Amino acid sequence: METILIVDDEKNYLVVLEALLSPEGFEVVTCSSATDALGIVRNSDLDLVVADMKMPGMTGMELLEACKKIKPEVPVIIMTAYGTIETAVEAMKKHAYDYITKPFQNEQLKLTVKKSLENYRLIKENRLLNAALKDRFRHGNIIGKSKAMLKIYDIIDKVAQSKASVLVSGPSGTGKELIAKAIHYTGQRKDLPFVSINCGALTETLLESELFGHERGAFTGAVTMKKGRFELADGGTLFLDEVGEMTPALQVKLLRVLQEMEFERVGGTRTIKVDVRIISASNRNLKEDIANNLFREDLFYRLNVINIDVPSLKERTDDIALLVKHFLDKYTGDDKKIQLNPDVWKAFYSYSWPGNVRELENVIERAVVLCSGGEITLEDLPREICPSETELDVDRLIPANVSLPKALEQIEERLIRNALVRANNVQSHAARALGITKSLMQHKMRKYNITF
Repeated sequence: METILIVDDEKNYLVVLEALLSPEGFEVVTCSSATDALGIVRNSDLDLVVADMKMPGMTGMELLEACKKIKPEVPVIIMTAYGTIETAVEAMKKHAYDYITKPFQNEQLKLTVKKSLENYRLIKENRLLNAALKDRFRHGNIIGKSKAMLKIYDIIDKVAQSKASVLVSGPSGTGKELIAKAIHYTGQRKDLPFVSINCGALTETLLESELFGHERGAFTGAVTMKKGRFELADGGTLFLDEVGEMTPALQVKLLRVLQEMEFERVGGTRTIKVDVRIISASNRNLKEDIANNLFREDLFYRLNVINIDVPSLKERTDDIALLVKHFLDKYTGDDKKIQLNPDVWKAFYSYSWPGNVRELENVIERAVVLCSGGEITLEDLPREICPSETELDVDRLIPANVSLPKALEQIEERLIRNALVRANNVQSHAARALGITKSLMQHKMRKYNITF
């Protein structure tokens, strides 16, 4: 639903314009002060501003100039009862979309509004497409020639042309979001938005607001209306990353939206309809979560129409060489060539890669920075990857004269930091890997002043 801001110090015009445009399917926000309107423009998701020329304090022309500095692409239509050729020319020079004189013909106004919104839709679609193409080239294609990856490519080609919901499962760091993007950009929705959200990174209240949006005054701090990810993804794809981390209460709300493809913003009463394809991902075993009453079975089957199970890196060691080459090309320029020492290749194939492809990328980036000359050696790798590190070398890790409590604290801090890095800073995942509770993890983070 597109949102139009009407600004006029004559309240009768605000009432008339809202009554004229709301039945056309637009959300109309009204404001009687250009100064107040500027705050709405700055903090809200707007698709069009319609402003009167003559207003006390800040004029419509001054509002136009300020809007173009804040959000240059949002169209502005200027209205005035004192229309002259000079003011019309001035408005167009300052990049107003159009200029309308009062009293106006209702149909003329509606036509102008619809044309401006259509033009803005095209601008947004082009911007999203360009950003998406840059993102694809920056991250590269999915890398792999192993049997498991060839099977995934085949599934992507088949499901991309459908509207079916897809659940991508697999360990953290295996590239689940890349697969979601590949599905989107191969399918019929490729020119429309791809919107993602990490369901495990937000509290229940914040996640609900991010998904469905909120109205002004819905809760403390909601000073303006905000569109949610479902609205932003309308016509395209919404990627729900780590959907298994969603609370049971929010699972119920998500299920209703998936069934009806309609919802209300937090604090709102107006029903908003959308057309969104859902791709979700989880590193959890959702069937086990269902058995333990942590995840709704009906939601699982709604999300899991098509399942893509991404293997861990240790299950696709045939792809390590390709991935290494890809990341070396990414982190070294054309003028710099770096090779791997044979001992490094041996270490790579022997290591279990608990952080999967993401860990391999981090290791390559680190090694490129640290290596001397044109060869990466074992000295450039993290200690846990080197074959000699199968046993804990206390003498190397801890100074000889340190006390036992201090030594244990240093080891504990190192383990927590490493676990957070491998879990992409998701505390619940890091805690699970260490075999401790999330609350204990947070206590230890405060103890060691670990922040991310």
